Amino acid sequence: MDMRQLGDLSGRRALVVGGSGGIGAAFSASLAGRGAEVLIHGGSSQEGLDAAIAAARAAASAWAEASGRPPAGVSGFLLALDGPSALTERLPSLGPLDILVCSFGPFVRKPLHETTIDDWQRLALLDLALPGALSSALVGPMADRGWGRFLFMGGSRTDAIRAYSSNAAYASAKTGLGVLAKSLAAEYASRGVGAFVLCPGLVDTEYLSGEAKARYASMAPRGALLEPRSIAEFGVGFLAAEPPLASGSVINLDAGLKL
Repeated sequence: MDMRQLGDLSGRRALVVGGSGGIGAAFSASLAGRGAEVLIHGGSSQEGLDAAIAAARAAASAWAEASGRPPAGVSGFLLALDGPSALTERLPSLGPLDILVCSFGPFVRKPLHETTIDDWQRLALLDLALPGALSSALVGPMADRGWGRFLFMGGSRTDAIRAYSSNAAYASAKTGLGVLAKSLAAEYASRGVGAFVLCPGLVDTEYLSGEAKARYASMAPRGALLEPRSIAEFGVGFLAAEPPLASGSVINLDAGLKL
């Protein structure tokens, strides 16, 4: 088997922020399944983190068997986040990183007249300032080494400026990720760095109640929620591409969702 056809990430080290659940856990496993060493950040659930580590290690073992190489390491840590500094201050202890996947960010559904100052501050800090601060801290060393990748998870249909009736604060922050990715792509392309934003549609994760899953499935194309693994596999393909021709892209992955 030609590992290059699968997108070989062996020798690369990845940090997945929010990697212990939902789409983030799928990214952790997909990266390990391409040979990358993976560091998984979880917020508060040790059980969730342990499950994500186990799944990623299984994917790493499958890669090793297929490639004939030793499996890359998978580890994780819990760190509650209320702003960027808690994680940026920890970066030096994590060692060099080649890939950053940000699959973390709180969501608030409220009309604008009920959205509080605390809501705006929290969403702006965790959905936009956190990825931005991590990018600022990591992009210089990546560029010096001549290779780096950033992947940010946007919200549904936040690929462009749109109106939102019940989640404007969240969507405002997630839409800003497009500016971040395009800026990284343009400024550091000559030094081997690529950046992307994926905007998933309605995805089946453990964070949704049974009632919510049924409601969203009725809205989704073909009447079915998307699988986290399909989002992650698509995204890891972009991370592994050499050169990253789609760098700077903001991509809808919603299967044609109509809202």
